[in-house]
Amino acid sequence: MADISHPTRIVLVAAVALIDVDGRVLLAQRPPGKSMAGLWEFPGGKVEPGESPEAALIRELHEELGIDTHASCLAPLTFASHAYPDFHLLMPLFACRRWQGIPAPQEGQRLAWVRPESLRDYPMPPADLPLIPVLRDWL
Repeated sequence: MADISHPTRIVLVAAVALIDVDGRVLLAQRPPGKSMAGLWEFPGGKVEPGESPEAALIRELHEELGIDTHASCLAPLTFASHAYPDFHLLMPLFACRRWQGIPAPQEGQRLAWVRPESLRDYPMPPADLPLIPVLRDWL
């Protein structure tokens, strides 16, 4: 059992479930050279100091997928709190059904539109796994 009283570095990462008109969710595969390369995840990234999770997602979606959205299109859905060996990840997951542009990989990553019931078929980082049932129930 993890010692939750031991101080550790907290990393805040914002993620988004982009949901298309058919109810599918976009997953991105972590590219070679990154930690956990090859695993699939919800798009997003680190929240910079002084940045809101919504602003981080708007920035990351533009950088990673070439799409634009607004804070008003991001609905908080759930969050992950996961202890990795060298840091603790806190990751709010937002749902988004409205954006401008067509998601396309900007950083060499692979993308997949996945039906909610098939999300478990894609290997994901441990922090992302508890988000799947919440998303499936919500969709």
